[in-house]
Amino acid sequence: MSILDFYKGKKVLVTGHTGFKGSWLTQMLLMAGAEVTGYSQNPPTDPSLFERAGLANDINHVVADIRDADKLMKVFDEVKPEIVLHLAAQPLVRESYQNPVYTYETNVMGTVNICEAVRKTDSVKSFLNVTTDKVYYNDDSDKSGGFLEDDPLDGYDPYSNSKSCSELVTHSYKKSFLDEAGIAVSTARAGNVIGGGDYAKDRIIPDCVRAAEKGENIIVRNPYSIRPYQHVLEPLSIYLTIAKMQYEDTKLAGYYNVGPDDVDCVETGKLADIFCNAWGDGISWENKYDGGPHEATFLKLNCDRIKEVFGWSPVWNIEKAVEMVCQFEKRRIAEPDKVRDEMSLEINSFLKI
Repeated sequence: MSILDFYKGKKVLVTGHTGFKGSWLTQMLLMAGAEVTGYSQNPPTDPSLFERAGLANDINHVVADIRDADKLMKVFDEVKPEIVLHLAAQPLVRESYQNPVYTYETNVMGTVNICEAVRKTDSVKSFLNVTTDKVYYNDDSDKSGGFLEDDPLDGYDPYSNSKSCSELVTHSYKKSFLDEAGIAVSTARAGNVIGGGDYAKDRIIPDCVRAAEKGENIIVRNPYSIRPYQHVLEPLSIYLTIAKMQYEDTKLAGYYNVGPDDVDCVETGKLADIFCNAWGDGISWENKYDGGPHEATFLKLNCDRIKEVFGWSPVWNIEKAVEMVCQFEKRRIAEPDKVRDEMSLEINSFLKI
């Protein structure tokens, strides 16, 4: 039985549905037969996967700001969702240095608003807040075993720190209100995701795709930083698993790291090598380290908890994930009207494994 079977006919509200991860998640839920309401601002990139896939046509598509508590509550009252998946965020480290107030307003008060709406909506049974692997206090000391869910939360930059705050807001609402109301609450701390249709700035795979499409060399600004990379369908499948399982058994709610196996925690330069090999056409990359704002050099998650609780393990390794990115983007270039078909093919292929 596929995880998607559970969602047939379920009322699911997704914040941040117009983003990269949100678009893939929306397509998965549509394939499952869920009644999907998306609450988000317009797509954060141009072009966007959301628009190229035409997803707005098949959902209750609400264009609004997560900071607008009154609008959010109105949508909850109208839709009466059973399951809430919170992905809306200002997700970029460099952007957070340029616009820290907006980052905190979106990532912290946005979480307060969504938790408050969940608290006031009797229909909600399962709530998942998606945060980041960057929530942990990280002084670049030896963490070869990876960060554990019980390690201190204290992100350095405004983005990472705002997500630490988002975690703490969720913890407080869970203990103060939502447990007593019988609402299952979890957070998922995911690493860097890659996949077709990501057109964000300051991300290595989108930079690779843009350069390859133009026939230019890829510029890598920090080739020695180590990150856990995984295909976007990896965390999305476990998000749906967590939301389902805690819906059925609230004791499974908790705080979970979601990341790849150790072998797929690689330097950015290594990831660029893998992409160049998979894309072909003689493309290569250049080391253009620009100093930039502070970012942790090393970052790896320990995912033992989620593997033990849900029997989860990654499906596609880093080479396969990059191969799927190249397949997606090359088909998108050749057949721009087949983007959604390619999404469905990849989702089905992934779930069969």
